[in-house]
Amino acid sequence: MKPLRFIDSSQKDLRDMPATVRHALGLDLMTVQYGGEPRDFKSMPSVGSGAYEIRYRDDNGAFRVIYVAKFADAVYVLHAFQKKTQKTAKPDIDLAANRYKRLVGALK
Repeated sequence: MKPLRFIDSSQKDLRDMPATVRHALGLDLMTVQYGGEPRDFKSMPSVGSGAYEIRYRDDNGAFRVIYVAKFADAVYVLHAFQKKTQKTAKPDIDLAANRYKRLVGALK
């Protein structure tokens, strides 16, 4: 099992979500840690190679976690947020992409 590593505020942002959302997203992240696929996810090439977005929706709204699991040492959570619009907002994509670039630089 790969450990989870949270980049910048991603852990706090996930912890600030409603308990039911944290539980569902946590189960999906644990599945990724064991090498599996989340229940609802999509590739996020605009963030970086190997980046994915876990999608979750309930009565509280639409929530997302962007992560990358292609590195051998850990699953990195780049960003966790609640969606406010149909399309993922550019600031959320840009934030995750910036964190991805810094991560790749730090791992070299």
